[in-house]
Amino acid sequence: MGAYKYMKKTYQEELRERSALLKDKIFRWRRGPVVHGVERPSNLVRARTLGYKAKEGYVVARVRVGKGRRRRRTSGKGRKPAHAYLYVQPGSSLRTQAEQKANRKYSNLEVLNSYLAGEDGNYKFFEVLLVDTRRNSEVKLNKRRVYRGMSSSGKKTRGLRAKGRKAQRKGSKNKKERNQNKSRRYRKR
Repeated sequence: MGAYKYMKKTYQEELRERSALLKDKIFRWRRGPVVHGVERPSNLVRARTLGYKAKEGYVVARVRVGKGRRRRRTSGKGRKPAHAYLYVQPGSSLRTQAEQKANRKYSNLEVLNSYLAGEDGNYKFFEVLLVDTRRNSEVKLNKRRVYRGMSSSGKKTRGLRAKGRKAQRKGSKNKKERNQNKSRRYRKR
């Protein structure tokens, strides 16, 4: 086995066993700022597989995201029955929200990818990999890609991970195809 395989194995065991070292790390992360620039990634193997390189132009940011249900804002004045519900299902995942938070702080960089660094009862901590595309000519990324659902987590939310003609995708069938399938179902009866 190579060194990375051992590193990956020990990191996974540390997460599974909730070691004292990890608990101490999370305790410190919780008291720190929401978006915090980090010198090096905590899970080097995962960062390298997602495209991180230890050279100029690459930045790692640890982001804290709340895990709880998202309460909607209460309406102002007047009776508004349509807005009487309490909780809202967000359109984006916690990972996407973490990437957006990091990109807001480091607006001159583009988000390359992200991964889960740890979690406790209230928060999830993600490490977001950011790249300066002006310094690194070999990295070609679209501008503001996180906000347009073009990062890996955004594509997952949009259902674009599947490949092939018969793969299930959100909204992949157009209106004509859906109507044809409906008529086939009715003919079988």
